[in-house]
Amino acid sequence: MSDVYSAAVPAAPDMPDDIANVVTGFCDDLRRLREEIAKMIVGQEDIVEGVLMCMMGSGHALLEGVPGLGKTMLVRTLADCVSATFSRIQFTPDLMPADILGTNVIVEDPGGGKRFEFQRGPIFANILLADEINRATPKTQSALLEAMSEGSVTIAKNTYSLDKPFFVLATQNPLEMEGTYPLPEAQLDRFFFKLKVSFPGREALHTILDRTTAEDVPHPGAVVHKERLLAMRELIRRVPLSRTVQDYAVRVLQATHPESAMATEMTKKYVRYGGSPRGVQAMILAAKTRALLEGRYAVSIDDIRSVAPPALRHRMILNFEGEAEGIDPDEIVADILKNTVEAL
Repeated sequence: MSDVYSAAVPAAPDMPDDIANVVTGFCDDLRRLREEIAKMIVGQEDIVEGVLMCMMGSGHALLEGVPGLGKTMLVRTLADCVSATFSRIQFTPDLMPADILGTNVIVEDPGGGKRFEFQRGPIFANILLADEINRATPKTQSALLEAMSEGSVTIAKNTYSLDKPFFVLATQNPLEMEGTYPLPEAQLDRFFFKLKVSFPGREALHTILDRTTAEDVPHPGAVVHKERLLAMRELIRRVPLSRTVQDYAVRVLQATHPESAMATEMTKKYVRYGGSPRGVQAMILAAKTRALLEGRYAVSIDDIRSVAPPALRHRMILNFEGEAEGIDPDEIVADILKNTVEAL
């Protein structure tokens, strides 16, 4: 862990007086949430932490991995642990936007008259599982754009606000698998993190079998209410951030652009377009969450380094050479972090 902290930055006037108790309360709630999730999800601690960072940072999470690794189970378990409404959409090639958003239907009044009434789709929930999102066509995938960015849905010139918190957890299969469509760049950019779910190890597999094939199957319960979740989100935004740490995050983002003076040789050689400002916003909010998780009320450069890969890996578009050589965006991010100095 780096010891470069911004603890010397003076607290803003609107910060809580008793910071220690506030941070302790935040950590206790997150600990209970992680413990409940751990009753069902084994060997994916980094993925669970990444999902919680997305939720606390008011963002959305994209989980990528082959079928059977527990991606859907993780989302369902999270919904069980948070006292909020939950909805699931199974994405298929024949799914239409109206199946997600809802549509106007004709209803008959008691007097015999007829009128249009909006019938809400499954997107009207606090936690939405978009299962196998890349099996639907780009037209259907784009139905989520407004909801993920603005928290609202527009149907026939009428705009409907979604209840807060609104949190999308999407799962996708690797693009090499049959029957998948690549997500549009605008869709990818709206995901706070892209998390890669790996195959569990031997001990984790034994634990999974012990829990899922025995007589007593664990049942996680709700430990955090949605109102508390909204309060925790507000706390994260009040965590102090020094100009030095913020500037480091900005320079890391700039280094993903091949035309930037901050670009590394790998970026210039393999990247066509770099990350958007949403990328640095995700890094900052995730770094603030990570600081609180470790009991600190200030963000360090090490926090930025830790959250940069999941925040940037899906926001960089490789050029032809990068695609042809099979370059992993994580390699480029690692090269950027290695070559970006802490202060200029």
